[in-house]
Amino acid sequence: MQGMRERKPSTEPSGALGTAPVGKLLLQMAVPTIAAQLINMLYNIVDRVYIGHIPGEGTLALTGMGVCLPVIMLVTAFAAFASSGGAARASIAMGRGDNAAAERILGNCALMQVCLSALLTAVLLIWNRDLLLAFGASENTIGYAAGYMQIYALGTLFVQLTMGLNAFITAQGFARTGMLTVAIGAVCNIVLDPIFIFGLSMGVRGAALATVISQMISCAFVLWFLCSRRATLSIRRQNLRLEPAVLLPCVALGCAPFIMIASESVISVCFNASLLRYGGDMAVGAMTILASVMQFTMLPLQGLGQGAQPIASYNYGAGNAGRVRRTFWLLLRASVLYSAAIWALMQLWPQLPIALFTPDAALAAYTETAVRVYFAVSVIFGVQIACQMILIAIGSARASVAVAVMRKFVLLIPLIYILPHLFPADRTMAVYAAEPVADALAVTFTCILFAAHFKKAMRRMEAGGGKAGDVEAADAGAD
Repeated sequence: MQGMRERKPSTEPSGALGTAPVGKLLLQMAVPTIAAQLINMLYNIVDRVYIGHIPGEGTLALTGMGVCLPVIMLVTAFAAFASSGGAARASIAMGRGDNAAAERILGNCALMQVCLSALLTAVLLIWNRDLLLAFGASENTIGYAAGYMQIYALGTLFVQLTMGLNAFITAQGFARTGMLTVAIGAVCNIVLDPIFIFGLSMGVRGAALATVISQMISCAFVLWFLCSRRATLSIRRQNLRLEPAVLLPCVALGCAPFIMIASESVISVCFNASLLRYGGDMAVGAMTILASVMQFTMLPLQGLGQGAQPIASYNYGAGNAGRVRRTFWLLLRASVLYSAAIWALMQLWPQLPIALFTPDAALAAYTETAVRVYFAVSVIFGVQIACQMILIAIGSARASVAVAVMRKFVLLIPLIYILPHLFPADRTMAVYAAEPVADALAVTFTCILFAAHFKKAMRRMEAGGGKAGDVEAADAGAD
């Protein structure tokens, strides 16, 4: 796999993940994963852009679409539940030269995602209206939200398999193939959206149908690749079973990304409920734009982390402590630099991203102030992402979960309800301010926990002669 060309890589620890210069390798892995993250976001971003420009009803339709975001995030979170931890463990197994164990992990995770998809589809079809009302839909927006979700629910299986199994493609070093997977679906979505929304006058239902068809095409490509001879790790019939000994460590490690994503759904509910109370539909509409901008601008950070994960995981499994350290420091510098650029953009020119989502002058003016508040400390968010992704990469389940729980549940959710009472002069903006306050406190906590944990993990590896050993045992020792 020299130069990261898309051919079957070496199964030995001397493959490119273990020998190529870390800086060059991170660039080669991160650029496609960043592109894949941004392209994947186009599924929902493009929907919102088109929906926001529906003549006469765009603003209410966009707000209704915003209420669907918590449900969509939950579906995404379940895709990460097994796949994120499973992909990291598969990379560690490959670093140890045990591809048979890595394929067992892939097969178990694939079947688990099919089972989760069936359960989620049933829940969304039966209770979608109740969920949307609980998540902040009003009488004015529930029709749009329910219309979108009824069709989107039918594509749950495709979303689960595309997003979940694509992590295993990247874990093998095929970052460009992972990017192509989501690019195919995104291009289809961009083409189909205006046809269904405007050409066939289907409105929000058309946007959902375009998304489902696009995800189905992406899913077909993912399955074809992982069942082909091009893949180092393939889906094999004998591995399609649920083995607790294989699955439970994957789920434990996947809890952190699951919490990170699923908590966004819970947080959206909290934000929408508080904003509807203090600012009405206008404030909820602004939050839809804020959430969209946050997701889109933060995706490159996640892409960087996902590009670094196979490098760190492989070398952790192979016992190359120096390469794990170099991967972390490169990831940290790149993440902080990007975060600083985003902070500057949001403080100086917030109107630029807002204009993508609404032509409504009143909503745009209202959102401009909210953007500056919401992104007030985003300059340091790169530290949070870099530390958390490396904890997952080295198989540290408990530390990565602690970081995720602290930021979202311990800090952000209580602050959404506390700050409006502390600043009654402008309760709505106080709700938006919960995000930067929580981020500042969470980054401090993360830095302290990561510094202690990472040093201990590296010292243990060096003291043991290099080999990381079994990931569960390593994690237990580090925690």
